[in-house]
Amino acid sequence: MPNAIPRVFLIGPMGAGKTTVGRRLAQVLRREFLDSDHEIEQRAGASIPLIFELEGEAGFRAREKAMIADLTQRRDIVLATGGGTILDPGNRRCLAGRGFVIYLRASVDEQLRRTLLDGNRPLLKTADPRARLAQLFEHRDPLYREVADCTVSTEGRPLKQVVRDILRLLEYDQP
Repeated sequence: MPNAIPRVFLIGPMGAGKTTVGRRLAQVLRREFLDSDHEIEQRAGASIPLIFELEGEAGFRAREKAMIADLTQRRDIVLATGGGTILDPGNRRCLAGRGFVIYLRASVDEQLRRTLLDGNRPLLKTADPRARLAQLFEHRDPLYREVADCTVSTEGRPLKQVVRDILRLLEYDQP
């Protein structure tokens, strides 16, 4: 399998575990791990909250679109995307057309638990983060499903088990 699927893309809501799972999956597959949000911060020389503050969500999404167009062309990678990446039809086409897309799914309660203390989430700067997560999930879940080749739940599951399930889906035999 390692070269049969040149790119693995992880999509899903914030707090679903895309970065954590992606890092471990890349290690096992011996591939480069990339996180689109981290890459945006590196190129911009600014944090995502600062980009949101200075350019608004529209400015951030424009940067994200350019980043996804670039990163999805790289070979032999595991890419963790931002939760809102799938909002743009062009991003959805890039993801679906250039690699194997895995939707990491977690309930709103699990997302809230995992993101509660994370100050790097501009969309959760609200009086009711749970309601905001529920609203985002309702809107985005159909878009995640639209582009995903498969869905893997991360809900209350150990990292090893999630990665093992993904490896099985990729038909990868561990040495």
